Amino acid sequence: MSNHRLVYSTDDGDRRRAQPGRKPTQAATGPALPKDGVVRVFREKGGRGGKTVTVVRGFDGDLAGLASDLKRHCGSGGSVKGDAIEIQGDHREKVVARLQADGYRAKVAGG
Repeated sequence: MSNHRLVYSTDDGDRRRAQPGRKPTQAATGPALPKDGVVRVFREKGGRGGKTVTVVRGFDGDLAGLASDLKRHCGSGGSVKGDAIEIQGDHREKVVARLQADGYRAKVAGG
């Protein structure tokens, strides 16, 4: 039996990532942001199967605590990936209002 279509192996784990010609998946990296103390809130769809995600970048501090507060405020799921907070759905206005109420300099960025 040939292993050319092997998807999973108990020795090597997930073999799909090791196939030549297959593009490795990466966390989405956003545009380079200036270090001006402004928290920017983006709406993104790329690389997520067409689903809209609200992304918060430019925040220094406890991302997990802020993500939990924003998810609860929006009534939605989300996660922390790298130096960004991702909230499921388009909640840019709610997120910016919440951040400004908490004393952060926040603005809607992108299109």
